[in-house]
Amino acid sequence: MQPTPIDYLAGFPEEIRTRAHALRAEGILEQRLLERYPDTHEIQGNAALYTYVQEIKREHLRSSSPLGRIRYSDKISTLHRALGLHTYAVRVQGRRLKRTNELRVASLFKELAPEFLRMVVVHELAHLRHKAHDKAFYRLCCHMEPDYHRYETDLRLLLFARRG
Repeated sequence: MQPTPIDYLAGFPEEIRTRAHALRAEGILEQRLLERYPDTHEIQGNAALYTYVQEIKREHLRSSSPLGRIRYSDKISTLHRALGLHTYAVRVQGRRLKRTNELRVASLFKELAPEFLRMVVVHELAHLRHKAHDKAFYRLCCHMEPDYHRYETDLRLLLFARRG
């Protein structure tokens, strides 16, 4: 059974959805977004991603619980219908339970602009403090990346344009 595709424009006003559909039909939506974000990044492996995420965490979330694993994942977008994933594993160590936070980023971010990678990393790091997508969560995202909402919107438009 084929999973239903993600509606990247869910929650957007109808006029934006209509404009996005028109630009995609003309074949210029993806082109315009790629012109706006022409850069690429060098964070291709799990070790580089680990270092990158730890730098952002150290800068903004010093007192948050540590991250155990940080890696790219090929399975995220298809299995979890997401772009990143923050999970935790609980292990028994003697009489105690040890909780380890893990952060996974969809592999498609290897080829996207650095702004989009930063946006998804900031989003997943914000889950260390706030589990729900509430006002405090988005306030923290905007604190770590002031252009968070613009990058999220443009990323959703780019993924919508590529979906075909």
